[in-house]
Amino acid sequence: MMDLKYSLVVEATDDPTFFTCYSSDLQGFTGVGHSVEDCLYGAKWGMEEHVGLLLQQRLPVPPASAHPTVLIRNAATGEEALAQAALAP
Repeated sequence: MMDLKYSLVVEATDDPTFFTCYSSDLQGFTGVGHSVEDCLYGAKWGMEEHVGLLLQQRLPVPPASAHPTVLIRNAATGEEALAQAALAP
């Protein structure tokens, strides 16, 4: 069981040995890995470190998600990426 406090999106890239990840719940958090599992492991520790840095800098920390999810998908490309960027808050 993964004990993530925030939702996570893991995206495959054109390179089959390179994945990226980010959390829409935890603004500014991103990560990379060489596998989905690598991203999951790195995200667990990276999110904790990110929250620690926010606290250290006296910045707001979003509340942990009651039901965090992990979504694994292919990365958006071209027009799809531009459309997603236009919809982002």
